[in-house]
Amino acid sequence: MLHTFFANAGGQEPIVLPEAERVAAIPRKRAQPAATYYLERDEVERLFDKLPRSGKLAIRDKALLMFLYNTGARATEVTGLIVDQLVLTSSPRVNLHGKGDKWRTCPLWPETARLLGEMLRNRRHPAATESPVFLSNVGKPLTRFGLYKLVRRHGSNIRIGNGQRSISPHVWRHTTAVHLLESGVDVNVIRGWLGHVSLDTTNRYAEISIRMKQEALEACQGLASSSVGPPRKPVWQSEPKLLEWLADL
Repeated sequence: MLHTFFANAGGQEPIVLPEAERVAAIPRKRAQPAATYYLERDEVERLFDKLPRSGKLAIRDKALLMFLYNTGARATEVTGLIVDQLVLTSSPRVNLHGKGDKWRTCPLWPETARLLGEMLRNRRHPAATESPVFLSNVGKPLTRFGLYKLVRRHGSNIRIGNGQRSISPHVWRHTTAVHLLESGVDVNVIRGWLGHVSLDTTNRYAEISIRMKQEALEACQGLASSSVGPPRKPVWQSEPKLLEWLADL
């Protein structure tokens, strides 16, 4: 913020330009990036198991959460989604309008396509091609605030990790990326799937996956080293005839 202030001041008042240049030369402090939270597979299963199975909003909520998990879409991409962007017939897919006015196509799982189709068919009025895909409780276009509220509400029904943690649409985005990576999907495919401009952003998930594997390996080593009881004697030490033969060598 100070760098920006002095840059503007130096451009408007030449008398402070030398001081502004000295401030600009001060290295910026690099903050540690925030931890990347995501849901484990069993947590995703428990969350979907606890969703309401009846009620006028049950299908919408399940379809929306399944869409988030399937696509890893940003909040703005979800709230700005219109019916014309969906293809729910053969090879179901969605055309997402992302950052920088860029479009990308993301495949939809059959279950995601089925839920979206059922949700649209159950509307009071037929959905036009320019109609929003996701509506609020009162039938108006779902806002970002409404999306965050819905995701948090359903996320609060389960206990995440070591404690209760708030779930946001971006947590679903992280979850999609990590689960794709764990399934063996190439990082370049994940980059296109999520609409990342830089591959460095996608590689962050690869680092998370490697760290998880390392922690699992260390845990296994810890269990192996803490085995109860004295170490077993090699098999050859329990064979008298073999010992005699070795002694005669």
